[in-house]
Amino acid sequence: MANNITTPSSRATKISGKLSLKEKVAYGMGDLGNGFMFDLGQAYLLKFYTDVAGLPPAAAASVFVITKLFDAFVDPLAGTVIDGRRKVGRFGRFRGVMFYSSIALAVLTIFTFLTPGQSEGVNLVYAYVSYMAWGVLYSFTNIPYGSLASVMTQEPLERAKLASFRQAGSVTALLVTGVAFMPIVLAFGSARVGYAVAAGAMAVVGVLCFFGTFRYTREAVPVVRTREKLTVRSFFITIATNRPLLVLIVMTIFSISAYNVKTAMIVYFTQYYLGDVQLLPYVNVISIGSSIIGILLIPVLTRLIGKKRTALCGFLLAIVADGLNFVLPTNPVLFTVLFSLSFIGVALPNGITWALICDVIDFGHWRTGVRREGITYSMFNFSRKIAQSVAGGLAGFGLSAIGYVPNVQQSSGVLAGMKALQTLYPCLALAAAAAVFALLYPLTDKKVEELVVETHAREGSPAPVERNPHD
Repeated sequence: MANNITTPSSRATKISGKLSLKEKVAYGMGDLGNGFMFDLGQAYLLKFYTDVAGLPPAAAASVFVITKLFDAFVDPLAGTVIDGRRKVGRFGRFRGVMFYSSIALAVLTIFTFLTPGQSEGVNLVYAYVSYMAWGVLYSFTNIPYGSLASVMTQEPLERAKLASFRQAGSVTALLVTGVAFMPIVLAFGSARVGYAVAAGAMAVVGVLCFFGTFRYTREAVPVVRTREKLTVRSFFITIATNRPLLVLIVMTIFSISAYNVKTAMIVYFTQYYLGDVQLLPYVNVISIGSSIIGILLIPVLTRLIGKKRTALCGFLLAIVADGLNFVLPTNPVLFTVLFSLSFIGVALPNGITWALICDVIDFGHWRTGVRREGITYSMFNFSRKIAQSVAGGLAGFGLSAIGYVPNVQQSSGVLAGMKALQTLYPCLALAAAAAVFALLYPLTDKKVEELVVETHAREGSPAPVERNPHD
């Protein structure tokens, strides 16, 4: 097997070392842009389907389930295409694909919040087609973006900081869309027009954020790449021999489904259980804003106790907060406080995950001798899509099962079901995620550092020198 060294752009000046503040901010802007388009679908598309497009909750749920499953299988294809590129220009392997795909993604974001306004069947077909097309472009935007971090630096603490900036971008997008989206919709006399305008405004901001990432980041880690042809066998070897990746996949299915059910249900919960949909911006700004505390703690806790223990502490806080929110009587103040604590907790593992996937990529490189960022990240993203499918299906089918009818007073049974979807499912799913991660994830910070040094020595490329003092 012949090895050929793919060198980074001549404009890259660092090898595996410290990143400037500008680079970290620029990388975080990518998930800010991601969120301005992705979060809309997770938080508001189900509401749009049921209340504007006129789809029954079960039919709307089927759109999420089938489309996210379809997207999940598109991800490995996108990763394979990106890894298999023979001609990589001056923008590097990941940055150009990410940015140009984000422009098309912005256009399709608007189209997902349109509806023909015809029969239920026509509206349902349009929902499927538009959301599936959106998912394909999202794969070709998000996979190169996520893979980019692994070739910006290999120093553990720098990766933890990148993860913090990425999570900060994600939370900021969730905060802005959570506060601004529905007021924009309600400002128009027609909900159909309002949703489209709000989606368009968010999509434009999203593209501008991706441009910041494209412009101010660099692919600086020298990588030895093989020129072997990618096959189905090599794809499955990449996945099957990477135990840390398999653990992250299972953990993510539980943790992200919990997170997305919370964000999908909150618009229903505030309108019907708390009694006023206009509380939504206030609940969102307090709870999502509180998660910034968790983000700020990531570098500090990572330095003190390591990435794995930091993630587990976050899981524990979120599990307790969601459990209390389920068993205690609900009022707007207590719910918001506990909801906020849950968001702080979830921010820790969600943020740390972006550093862990970089470690997993390095592990796969060390284990097989072949570096496959796109395939590895795409399989991680596969698990996120499965989780999103579970969350969208659970929210939609759950609403159908409890007897939800749009825009009417809900019965006590329906309200109890909404509370269980909003609080109990996240509590149980996060507990499962924590157990899988605690018992099965094998990598420590020290182990990752050792295998990176070994890989560089084997391939004759410079290795990072800064150590993470925590094992």
